[in-house]
Amino acid sequence: MRVLLAGFQHETNTFAKDRADMAAFEHGGGFPALCRGAAITEVMTETVNLPAAGFLRAAKAAGVEVDPLLWAMAVPSGPVTRGCYEAIAGEICELIAAGLPADAVYLDLHGAMCAEHIPDGEGALIERIRQIIGPDLPLVVSLDLHANVTRRMVEMTDALVAYRTYPHVDSADTGAAAFDLLQKRVDLGRPFARAMAAPDYMIPICWQSTMNAPADGLYAALPQIEEDTGAISLSYAMGFPAADFDECGQLIWAYGAAAPEAEAAVTALLSRVEAAESAFQGALYTPEGAVAHALERTAVGCAPVVIADAQDNPGAGGSSDTTGLIKALLAADVPDAAVGVLWDPKAVALAHQAGEGAEVALSLGGHSDVAGDSPLEARFTVEHLSDGQLRTLGPYYGTRDMHLGPAACLRLRGVRIVVASQKAQMADREMFRFAGITPETTPILVVKSAIHFRADFAPIAGEIITATAPGAMMMRATDWQWAHLRDDLRLMPEGPTQAEHRAEHLAALRLPA
Repeated sequence: MRVLLAGFQHETNTFAKDRADMAAFEHGGGFPALCRGAAITEVMTETVNLPAAGFLRAAKAAGVEVDPLLWAMAVPSGPVTRGCYEAIAGEICELIAAGLPADAVYLDLHGAMCAEHIPDGEGALIERIRQIIGPDLPLVVSLDLHANVTRRMVEMTDALVAYRTYPHVDSADTGAAAFDLLQKRVDLGRPFARAMAAPDYMIPICWQSTMNAPADGLYAALPQIEEDTGAISLSYAMGFPAADFDECGQLIWAYGAAAPEAEAAVTALLSRVEAAESAFQGALYTPEGAVAHALERTAVGCAPVVIADAQDNPGAGGSSDTTGLIKALLAADVPDAAVGVLWDPKAVALAHQAGEGAEVALSLGGHSDVAGDSPLEARFTVEHLSDGQLRTLGPYYGTRDMHLGPAACLRLRGVRIVVASQKAQMADREMFRFAGITPETTPILVVKSAIHFRADFAPIAGEIITATAPGAMMMRATDWQWAHLRDDLRLMPEGPTQAEHRAEHLAALRLPA
């Protein structure tokens, strides 16, 4: 068997202002840069936690030939530019056409990509590929747990399979699961029967962690439901609740040798997801409240306290340069805290010009026109300078090289800030350590991440809390105004529907000043 492999990953926050262009994919944003052919196999090593790596390992073990064509990923942001989408999607389609005949196609996709001109980026790409390969060639796709899975994606593929963990520590395992599904599809000799259902509420990403209830129980139930119903595969994507198009939200889907198996699996999980709705909630702290709570906890020996700067998470389209929590730490005169990773290439350049040990006047962060945010104007001490080359070791990124560009550790009173020239989500302790900060012994850590950091930071944390400082990724979907969601979708667990939210907003606009 010979399989064609391609990957094109982007998680799109349609409310974010910046765009993902070709340069974003050529850098990778903390992930491998755009690569082609044999370079893909070289990048997807045994220690890399990415679906394509898991698929390649499983195929090699089975003695199956894989022809890697193109793989690309960029840090989440606003929509992918039209030119970039068409260039990468077009090249993938050309390479697949040139690679035929083949026995199957595997795609490593995210599932929540929106381009400037196409809201369902993956669905459009899959449809183009299906037109090239014909209706009968097996086409299998791995997806992120945050995929906004569309009907077109399900109908145009032989199988989709999504991660089952958040933090996504099973990305490579999901690639291997995609290979297993491909083998089962080939062995069956015909398409699987399929079923799907869309729960009618959205879940904030800060309450989606599978390290906590209720998501842990829901995902733990998947294997048992598969066994009980005889389904070949059952997947559940909680969705990425920052994409303003009509199919944004959760989806459950299943495959079986016959329709009753798939339908029974979807029905069983749907009842559990509906029953869990009220449990997808938790405490959210203002910046000032988060710092006050952290000081209270560290005073009694609970440390480190890790504060998630969730709304400025670059892993969900945040600009990674807002200063709300830094200012709250300074206002409280916190004696020892660290923040990372702030994106500010200009500040890094000035720090490198000044040199280690120097003081430098900076307008730090706050340059992305985020509501409620502004730069931090001060004189900082340059504690540490770096070329931004590090090796991650934690379970989310896996063991691999990361390139953040020129970087610096800046100190202002008791607060140290890791500043880099490239954006990447703070999800590995080495992203502090390379800048001279020891996270295990720092009482308060502020991380620009929502959930992924937990995979590496939970083992050392005394407590983890979530703050809502200014940023582009709201933890409450009701803080945005939506134009394209379906009217009956509840924007929050047990919250208003889109129709009710829109009506409330319009009524407020009619109020006298």
